[in-house]
Amino acid sequence: MSHIVRPSGRAHNDLRQVRLEPHAAKYAEGSCLAKFGDTHVLCTASVDEKVPPFLRNSGKGWVTAEYGMLPRSTHSRTDREAAKGKQSGRTQEIQRLIGRSLRAVTDLAAMGERQIKIDCDVLQADGGTRTAAITGSFVALHLAFAKLVKDGVIAKIPLTGQVAAISCGLYQGHAVLDLDYAEDSTCQADANFILTAGGGICEIQATAEEDPFTDAQFTELLGLARHGVSQLLVLQKEAIGG
Repeated sequence: MSHIVRPSGRAHNDLRQVRLEPHAAKYAEGSCLAKFGDTHVLCTASVDEKVPPFLRNSGKGWVTAEYGMLPRSTHSRTDREAAKGKQSGRTQEIQRLIGRSLRAVTDLAAMGERQIKIDCDVLQADGGTRTAAITGSFVALHLAFAKLVKDGVIAKIPLTGQVAAISCGLYQGHAVLDLDYAEDSTCQADANFILTAGGGICEIQATAEEDPFTDAQFTELLGLARHGVSQLLVLQKEAIGG
């Protein structure tokens, strides 16, 4: 691959500096502050002993998520969506994505008829907020389940696997890993990959911003994503103490 100069100075296959800080919120059953460079997302997991109406008497639990960006998480202030009276389509899409990603590795029957609500609040945004949210939320969810086990509420942690997410894209014609805003705002294509520790694909969101990309370019992006996620999985294990 020919040399490329990224705005951050990173190599094409380098993550930003990633830190997953567990127990970042005092009162939540599980929490993690996910830092991907200058993107910081606080992820909390709250246990609710009630399930949504469609799951009552089913013997199954539920994992759902909410997502939001604080007013000064970006260069200029944006109004809170609560003040506008409705969530944007982007917000609804992202929180559904987070919920789907976590449910993909959760045994809903084993968690019993209770719900875990994940809250992802973007404190600071510099690209990749949804992938940081998913990666941090897995840690928060695991810690919440661990507390339920410790309290004797459930017998074991009802997770069937591990999930993390990362962005990749075509920047100046080159495939790069973990786009920051300077790259994301000018890239030719960008993609979000949600992958499991077992190599499974939960979801891929890929969009060409200019010319369509090729099969070969997509394969290269997927390879970069697997490289990045493998590192995130290690950091997640360290954060949950395992």
